[in-house]
Amino acid sequence: MIFLLRRQVLHLNRFGLILAKSYIGKIKSRSFIITTALFALAIIIGTNFQSIADIFSSDRNGGEGRWEVVVYEEEPQIASLIADQTAIINSSIAVSTQEKNQSVLEDELEAGEFDALLIVDMAESGKIKAEYISESLTANSYSNDLQAALQTIQSNIAANRLGLSADELATLNLPVSFAESAYVDSARSAAELDQARGLVYILIFVIYMSVLIYSMMIATEVANEKSSRVMEILISSVSPIQQIFAKIAGIGLVGLTQLTIWAGIGIASVYLSEDSFEGGIYSLFDFSSGSIVTIVFAVIFYILGYFLFASLAAFLGSLVSRTEDLQQVLLPVNLLVVGGALLAFYGLAEPETALITITSYIPFFSPLVMFTRVGMLDISIWEPVIAIVLMLITILLLGWFGAKVYRGGVLMYGNSSSIKDLKKALQLSKREKTS
Repeated sequence: MIFLLRRQVLHLNRFGLILAKSYIGKIKSRSFIITTALFALAIIIGTNFQSIADIFSSDRNGGEGRWEVVVYEEEPQIASLIADQTAIINSSIAVSTQEKNQSVLEDELEAGEFDALLIVDMAESGKIKAEYISESLTANSYSNDLQAALQTIQSNIAANRLGLSADELATLNLPVSFAESAYVDSARSAAELDQARGLVYILIFVIYMSVLIYSMMIATEVANEKSSRVMEILISSVSPIQQIFAKIAGIGLVGLTQLTIWAGIGIASVYLSEDSFEGGIYSLFDFSSGSIVTIVFAVIFYILGYFLFASLAAFLGSLVSRTEDLQQVLLPVNLLVVGGALLAFYGLAEPETALITITSYIPFFSPLVMFTRVGMLDISIWEPVIAIVLMLITILLLGWFGAKVYRGGVLMYGNSSSIKDLKKALQLSKREKTS
């Protein structure tokens, strides 16, 4: 009994040593520090994007960030109305008129004295014809607002000619009242779905990138140790299943450390810049409506997804002798992760389709697809639980099978890196076990 206990303690010590080596070695590496710093900088820039954009869009006349538009009209009829109407629609557009020839204004536009030239002509029938000229058409939101202002002016002119009162014109332009509702009480409203979509989108991207990067890191470490012949020493003193899960756990802790740093920086940056989270790019996301349940499931599916693909990547990485061959042998892993991401992004728009429902129970797709359903729909708790159980079973099977392949794969050397080497690795594993 004491002998068995000592043996278990020894195994745990070896497991801990491999785990610590994988973890400490990675967090001290230059690549970890540089990557963490670069992504942290990207997070800070992203969460302060609106403020930074406002700085660079400063106006030439005082730095208020206004878009200068000069209106040219041969026979001034509505030029004065355009400035008033545009100010109602978008106060960032500064509209003015100048008594100069069109060619002179075009030369001044090319010289950069203002941002855009609006050439307006109104026919006797009251129809307005306009041409918008600027250096490029990337700032099309301004031209759309000017078009809306001209449309309103044309409607008002037509109403006056027809003798319509202001109330009659308002009734004519009154939008249709259209509401959406679900007959199931637990179903999310359209507003709630839009609010959840931003959070789910971000978390899907985090899970996808993390699983892809850290799985590759596992395979690279295994291949590096194999190429240095260190693996031949380890395989004789530590069981393959201990090695494979110690490395996976060590790299997993590296990933959690990195994500924790990024999350802390992101939360702090969002908190400090929350006043700028109005309009602009932030109108696509509702950062204040993040559900605790959604975030908890994101953590669960991230951890399970990592262990699933890392187990697969570890024993596939043991089949190669050179890191240059990793891309070829890890192609199945990459395809599965990319396939899950594509399904998840499709599920953001159509989360209730049969395709999304069925694939959410397939273990290799569950981390992304089932998480999308959890974030977007009010589904029963047994659905993600079933997916989690299936993933756990798959992880255990991959660990058991992977240990067999791992034992033989680390003893294989040569240029071959084909999946066909699995059979050879299993045969070597049997010989090693019986010897």
